[in-house]
Amino acid sequence: MSRRDKAAILEQRLFEEPDAQQEPEADISTRPLADRMRPLTLDEFVGQEKIIGPDRALRKMIEEDRLQSLIFWGPPGSGKTTLARIIARRTRARFTPFSAVISGIREVRQVMAEAEEFRRKTARRTVVFIDEIHRFNRAQQDAFLPYVESGTIILIGATTENPSFEVNSALLSRSKVFVLEMLTAEHLIAIMNRALTDKERGLGEEIIIASDEQLRAIAVYASGDARVALNTLELAASIAETGEAGARAFSDETLREAMQRATLRYDKAGEEHFNLISAFIKSIRNSDADAAIYWLARMLEAGEDPLFVARRLVHHASEDIGMADPMALVQAVAAMQSAHFIGMPEARLALTQATIYLALAPKSNAVIEAYFAARKDALETEREPVPLHLRNAPTSLMKQLGYGEGYKYAHDFESGRAEDMECLPEALRGRHYYKPASRE
Repeated sequence: MSRRDKAAILEQRLFEEPDAQQEPEADISTRPLADRMRPLTLDEFVGQEKIIGPDRALRKMIEEDRLQSLIFWGPPGSGKTTLARIIARRTRARFTPFSAVISGIREVRQVMAEAEEFRRKTARRTVVFIDEIHRFNRAQQDAFLPYVESGTIILIGATTENPSFEVNSALLSRSKVFVLEMLTAEHLIAIMNRALTDKERGLGEEIIIASDEQLRAIAVYASGDARVALNTLELAASIAETGEAGARAFSDETLREAMQRATLRYDKAGEEHFNLISAFIKSIRNSDADAAIYWLARMLEAGEDPLFVARRLVHHASEDIGMADPMALVQAVAAMQSAHFIGMPEARLALTQATIYLALAPKSNAVIEAYFAARKDALETEREPVPLHLRNAPTSLMKQLGYGEGYKYAHDFESGRAEDMECLPEALRGRHYYKPASRE
């Protein structure tokens, strides 16, 4: 093939219509489910109603083809890349994806030159989509400015980081920032149900049985990330056992394997080591100072690391005593510092003193109960964003977005507390984790 023929092919590829740039249908089955199910229109898009719902600003900008450069700021899997592709398709602009991870100044200039030539020959603009724009340094971001200002390109940057800190002020001032929110469990369930019934792009050609509870479990596990939800769904479908009539039904074991939850494992060797420390802590918990001192002596005289014992005392001071006697933690930490500072055999006395103090102290497990109640909600409910009134607003953009609005300074109130200001996410309002015992 001659050099002229190669040049002609390259030019044809550069200026072909956006629809022609899509991957051929023959290849669709080889792509991951999350990529196949990527919405092609705004009506297919799930979530982000605040910015692309009816009569919302971004939707109007897209439908009326009045786009300017945009920054999409949101968590992973919230639809940033998908929105950029829909915009390019809807506005008939040429779409050029660009990764800030693998590209440098040279690649930026090459893409800008192509966009300029494309506009000159077709009078159409190029949507340059920059994934993880926060990874570009200042000089790389500056390279886009002349082309953004001239209208040669519509720059759409996607970032999971605060653009106030990660995007050049000059580029930020020429762009409209849209905040994408984490998708809810209902959004993810709707996306997965569509994937299960879509026969062209999804799993609709197969008979896959997943209960509403199982889909919700995947949604909670995905924590607002549509990509994670669809990848997990696809993996679960692939490993589910085929039953009657070729149906694949999800089991709890299927879900556990698909989610691949990490489990912490401890070394099972040295059983006596763990038996002794168990007896030591349980004696302290039961306020039996004599038994606790005995088990302490057994461990230290057998050559146990004094710092290991000290760490257990520090933990026990919060787990079993807590606010019933806050000085217990002070005593335990002091014993740990003494063991580190002077070592054995002198550290035996400091450890014995702390052991006696903790054994005789009033007991309460309210601290550990509070934490694990909160931990359960943190792991098993949607990870809601921090309420706007509790966020700091060090930049003008963040103030415009409502950060800090409605915050009440506790010291302005006689009681030292703003009673009507809620500090928990909306779905958890009214939760009480710390429930002090009568001894506190």
